[in-house]
Amino acid sequence: MTTTHSRTSPLGRAGLVALAAAMTLAAGCSSMSERERGTAQGAGIGAVAGAVIGSATGGNAGRSAAIGGAVGAIAGNLWSKRMQDRREAIERASQGTGVEVARTDDNRLKLNVPSDVSFDTGRADIKPQMRPVLDEVARSLDGNVNVTIVGHTDSTGSDAINDPLSRERAMSVRDYLSARGLQPSRVSTTGRGSREPVASNDTDTGRAANRRVEIFLSEPGNAG
Repeated sequence: MTTTHSRTSPLGRAGLVALAAAMTLAAGCSSMSERERGTAQGAGIGAVAGAVIGSATGGNAGRSAAIGGAVGAIAGNLWSKRMQDRREAIERASQGTGVEVARTDDNRLKLNVPSDVSFDTGRADIKPQMRPVLDEVARSLDGNVNVTIVGHTDSTGSDAINDPLSRERAMSVRDYLSARGLQPSRVSTTGRGSREPVASNDTDTGRAANRRVEIFLSEPGNAG
């Protein structure tokens, strides 16, 4: 008599359950805070990884998924809390200035500082209005934070003028933060001239929006 054995998923039933739950967690919910979404996404990724590793090594996929989910949730929550705390502190310091603070798709904290706050036309010296914002950025830094500073100009003038001006603006921000404890090894600067406008250069308002500096904060292993 021939016995027929049913084929099962390499993850097993428990692994499939974990995978489905992980996908739901990783998707998050629009009503969640960023910290809660970080926890959910971390749990989802950890659960999938744990189930796959457990199955591949002959272990219990369900138990491995649970362990992976717990570890992932902790890691996602801790990172998200640190970055969210920084974001909230910087938002308070920049309230009413027009500075935009956002979390990027690659898990960095981005500050977009417009010309009203950052620099006068054709100048690279920091305006007084920008100093409280940079002071808060400096307070939020620690040994695990990398900083990228990008300077921009509008299209008025030639590249021969705009390119070095955008670099000088980025370096002015770097120097200000370095004087407040930012380690040189943790910061990079670049200037994009007028090549990356965020608004039309045909109007005064658009040109003002394009004259800006962008500051990105990231933690090693969490950006990419």
